[in-house]
Amino acid sequence: MAKQSDDIPLIMSHTFPDHHTFHHYSEMNLDRIYMDYNATTPLEPEVIQAISEALEDAWGNPSSNYIAGAKAKAIINQSRENVARMVGGKAEDIIFTSGGTEANNLVLHTAVEYFRRNCKAQEQGEGQQSRSKGLPHIITSNVEHVSVKLVAEHLQKDGQADVTFVPVSKVTARVEVEDVIAAVRPNTCLISIMMANNETGVIMPIQEICQRVKTLNKQREWLRILLHTDAAQTVGKIRVDVCELGVDYLTIVGHKFYAPRIGALYVNGPGTRTPLFPMLFGGGQERNFRPGTENTPMIAGLGKAAELVTANLSEYESHMRSTKLYLEERLKAVFRDKITFNSHYPGSDVLPNTCNMSIQGPRLQGWRVLSNCARLLASVGAACHSDTANRPSHILLSCGVPTEVAANALRLSVGRGTTKSDVDAVVEDLRETVQLLEERN
Repeated sequence: MAKQSDDIPLIMSHTFPDHHTFHHYSEMNLDRIYMDYNATTPLEPEVIQAISEALEDAWGNPSSNYIAGAKAKAIINQSRENVARMVGGKAEDIIFTSGGTEANNLVLHTAVEYFRRNCKAQEQGEGQQSRSKGLPHIITSNVEHVSVKLVAEHLQKDGQADVTFVPVSKVTARVEVEDVIAAVRPNTCLISIMMANNETGVIMPIQEICQRVKTLNKQREWLRILLHTDAAQTVGKIRVDVCELGVDYLTIVGHKFYAPRIGALYVNGPGTRTPLFPMLFGGGQERNFRPGTENTPMIAGLGKAAELVTANLSEYESHMRSTKLYLEERLKAVFRDKITFNSHYPGSDVLPNTCNMSIQGPRLQGWRVLSNCARLLASVGAACHSDTANRPSHILLSCGVPTEVAANALRLSVGRGTTKSDVDAVVEDLRETVQLLEERN
């Protein structure tokens, strides 16, 4: 079987026609139970059908006038409507991207270019020689996804921007509004805070941050602070409404809500109310903001997945929440005082599907437990950090989780089709694994 790494086999999904989601997996003829939906999700059957139909019927270039091209254009337009409706925006506010990483990079790139052009315009208006206003200043958190974190660090290292990484509270695991506001400088051009953390599931106070910053923007003379949130982990799990949040940009990641690996960026009036500067240059697609011949089948899949979210979100959320609560109850019943939940923080809301927990014991490190489980497929943290699986998560350490607890962490994230019987089997698998490892000690 093909391998993702030396010790992590690829997961092969099996489709069951009588069920609208997948929750059973097979690996080397053993029944495995997948609980890593924060890393990626399988495709809904309706999404696969939409992709297949687009591949067969809408293979033409969307910029062409013949039938196959016109079909492709119509699918793209409908998908744009569906994605916009899912997040409470307008179709013209949606820019399709290759994924969340590109969308996040596009926002940070735009902020730096926006600052540069703003400085130049003001200098010309004042009739002055070029006068440095310093570097653009970006505020983000210390628990962001690497597609924000590494871009910000690169800009800082390259001398293109100053960056403040606001630490999350070790009590609430949230970025506190007052800490964000305290970090604002005259040169601040962007605040980028994720909507929910991918490891702890903690939901950040985006709406409150936006309200405070909009008040600040009314008092600023020359530079508006742009507001961005990476909503990769929230879309398809909880209600996301860009108007209520008050953001300028919102990142959408398809493979987190049963769509293919494609993304979109919501921009509140791209190029008019809100600046957006392309990183790529080409044939003028996506109104020149993201040129390149559109990937019609993947866009079709994203649009269908968005339509399903809009129609079924309350059902999805309710099911995931009740399943996660049942999972936590069973874990507590079996492991009692040996278990610590790293996704429980006073005063903080958490995603309905995310349970981050540690089973205490000297040989119960997360990676060791997972490698000995017979059925459970999960992770110790973010999938993009798999090369550091033997080290405690810096996210958990930043949230105040002690090192020895963080080292034993497992992130269990349930999906739309996860059942109580799945939970029972996983908890029993963990019980047997822990017993085995303790007996070896």
